Amino acid sequence: MKVKQQPWSPWVSLVARLVLGGVMLVAGALKVTDPETASQAVRAYDLLPSGLVALVGWGLPFLEIAIGLLLIVGFGVRAAAVAAGVFMVVFIAAVASAWARGLAIDCGCFGGGGTVAPGETKYLQEILRDVGLLLLAVWLWFSPVSKFALESDPHIPTGVTAS
Repeated sequence: MKVKQQPWSPWVSLVARLVLGGVMLVAGALKVTDPETASQAVRAYDLLPSGLVALVGWGLPFLEIAIGLLLIVGFGVRAAAVAAGVFMVVFIAAVASAWARGLAIDCGCFGGGGTVAPGETKYLQEILRDVGLLLLAVWLWFSPVSKFALESDPHIPTGVTAS
């Protein structure tokens, strides 16, 4: 079923692409230069087996950068939005889990991470931010066509256009 887009829809999708892509790109870029700290942030959640902590800590920033770049340039928007949405769901679940278990950690979303003083946690703000980003990803799933994208039609795999 194809939904008729409103004339303003490609502009909203452009903003959604740039915001979600920008956040993913910055988050990855801030972590990619310090993989040990990124691994420390992953370890602080106490959710993964120790053997996976380093893999996730080292690999996550590269995936965030790739997803962010795809969204910013507007190529493979629907797939990149799905990937970003999955990341947001995982991040929301991880932060909610830390909160529910009484852990006092920094989310490590933009570098840093690890244990903080109990009064310094920002779980609600982090969850609300990620819910907002998840909503942008959902918007892009339903409305991937946007202005100034490398790919203006999700059904056409290639092409450069500024439509």
